Amino acid sequence: MKIGVALGMLHPRVFEELAIEADQLGYSTAWMPEHLVFPTTMTGSPHPGENTPPVPPSTPVFDVFAMLSYLAGRTERIRLGTNVYLLGLRHPFVAARAIVTLDAVSNGRADVGVGAGWLRTEWDATGMDFSTRGRRLDEALSICRRLFTEETITHRGEFYRFEEVMFEPKPTQSPHPPILIGGESKPALRRAARMGDGWIGMLNTPETARERIEELDSLRREFGTDGQAFRFITGGTVTRREELTQFEDAGVTDLIVRPFAGTRDAVDGVRRFADQYFG
Repeated sequence: MKIGVALGMLHPRVFEELAIEADQLGYSTAWMPEHLVFPTTMTGSPHPGENTPPVPPSTPVFDVFAMLSYLAGRTERIRLGTNVYLLGLRHPFVAARAIVTLDAVSNGRADVGVGAGWLRTEWDATGMDFSTRGRRLDEALSICRRLFTEETITHRGEFYRFEEVMFEPKPTQSPHPPILIGGESKPALRRAARMGDGWIGMLNTPETARERIEELDSLRREFGTDGQAFRFITGGTVTRREELTQFEDAGVTDLIVRPFAGTRDAVDGVRRFADQYFG
């Protein structure tokens, strides 16, 4: 099992130092969340059973692929992932270009986590129908995969229509960076099993992670995708070494940790965690 570190809920001033430190300490991935815009009126939450947004609208947000591309130039080994990118809010041409740029400048270290989104008012602000977000994501994913792998493509779908185009360069990773589907809902799990190279959960215990993984395994058998390589990624809290073993035994391939309370102790926190659990 590989260990990644979450960059979310931190002030951007620490992103660079934290990514460099995590790279040197042996963390496998650094994960950054994103939003396009925060309306001043927000309701709902990505966390099941909650209805309070986890961030205020004043939270500073940068373009995630631009920031990760910068961090790629400051690091050497650590993979750089989105957790998660709201692909349905962008035209797939724009998204595919950003993805392939990160993959190129990082020399094949991009992990692309995508999700349908939970913030209705963000969709309202863009003038797009929140109820179509799942279908938009599915169609945009299909287009991006074709742009990454086919010489020319033409598309006539529900949301996007265009005549023959070419898309170069192709990604550094073959056939493309891993497409990882985020979310805990039934539709998200079905999308991950049907279309993803992996799944990204939110905050799970070893027991709840096992439940999600068993459900995903069942869905992958249903869709006939169970013979393909697949990553089971989730956030998790670790306070004892045996908990790492429990997550691994549950089937987690990548565990995302946040071993700090906030920005001030973030860098020291990743050092302490590495000292304690990486030996």
